[in-house]
Amino acid sequence: MSNIVDDHSNISVITKMEALGYNFKTNEDQNTTEEFINGSTLLDISNEVVNKTIVIRKSTKIDLPDAIIGATALVNNFILITSNLSDFKNIQGLKIVDPNNL
Repeated sequence: MSNIVDDHSNISVITKMEALGYNFKTNEDQNTTEEFINGSTLLDISNEVVNKTIVIRKSTKIDLPDAIIGATALVNNFILITSNLSDFKNIQGLKIVDPNNL
């Protein structure tokens, strides 16, 4: 499993908005999250991601932010690392790994 995580992380701009929009219980949790995000490559929503998001939304019942995150991973041929497996399980072709199993 160690080959799943690169030296550098990539995150969707939606992931940044969702993560930093969370009300953290401690300043330490917030700082850790901000450090991770600031050390990651932020992936914008390209036309290719928009088009893939539309396909995903037409074929599954999924919230728009999750569809964008899934589309971003698919378009960039990334493995999505999330503990929220249930929201992404129906996206065709998406590779998902639970970080708790790494």
